[in-house]
Amino acid sequence: MAAITAGLVKELRDKTGAGMMDCKVALTETAGDIEAAIDWLRKKGLAKAAKKAGRVAAEGLVAVESSGHYAIALEVNAETDFVARNIDFQAFVREAAKVALNTDGSVEAVAAAHFPGASVTVQEKLASLIATIGENMNLRRSVKLEVSGGVIASYVHGAVADGLGRIGVLVALESEGNVVKLSALGRQIAMHVAALNPTALDAAGVPAETIAREKAILLEKHQGKPANVQDKIAESGIKTFFKEVTLLEQPFVHDGSKSVAQVLKENEGAVGAPIKLTGFVRYALGEGIEKEETDFAAEVAAAAGQS
Repeated sequence: MAAITAGLVKELRDKTGAGMMDCKVALTETAGDIEAAIDWLRKKGLAKAAKKAGRVAAEGLVAVESSGHYAIALEVNAETDFVARNIDFQAFVREAAKVALNTDGSVEAVAAAHFPGASVTVQEKLASLIATIGENMNLRRSVKLEVSGGVIASYVHGAVADGLGRIGVLVALESEGNVVKLSALGRQIAMHVAALNPTALDAAGVPAETIAREKAILLEKHQGKPANVQDKIAESGIKTFFKEVTLLEQPFVHDGSKSVAQVLKENEGAVGAPIKLTGFVRYALGEGIEKEETDFAAEVAAAAGQS
């Protein structure tokens, strides 16, 4: 019998996408024969994950989870929206988010972390779930927010279960004030973020290349005017742009007569201490993933042998 080395287990895992423990058991059952082990995993339905890895996964769930002064936003993708309603998938995403709280928040750290109740990592547990459900899935992204004092408020839009939905938002508020009132304010701001999708906290957070592109567009629109006039128009236009895309300058979605910064300042009296919005996260399910567009009628016609 061949020795079941770590290298042999890794080779089988790379070929099948099955979990490390499943690969070790398969090799033990087949006396270290790689090909026989592959067949063993296929018979057990555990070698499906690798074959599905090339398929586009743009559905799934976004999770938010918090504990004390820490919070996590996590996106796990699948191929179809049906999976989002699968209780096993929901349980996995929820548990993975809880695990993520004890990591640095990077998706690599989450994937390598131990999955509770099993002798596997989060990534290995996901591979097993892929084999069970039959769709490509992946841990797409994860981020961790922290406050030294105050709260990290959250909001989930399109929720299918507690803390799970299509848009997940975290808002970090540093303050020594009343936690209950601070949490209520934070949730309102989180709802604002979900609705208006700011790109940065303030002007300093907007990339220089983005500002340059906006300025170039403004100057192009006003070609032919004196240079000093163009500069003033561009300066005014950039200020307007910041009000549209930065969270602190955006008109508050619950009261358009005030900016988010003004709302924070006005609530300091009720909270009983200064409030500083230090960061936010907005994850929208599948954003940025190029989905394959298909012509269903054409597919049916082709299947029927029609031109």
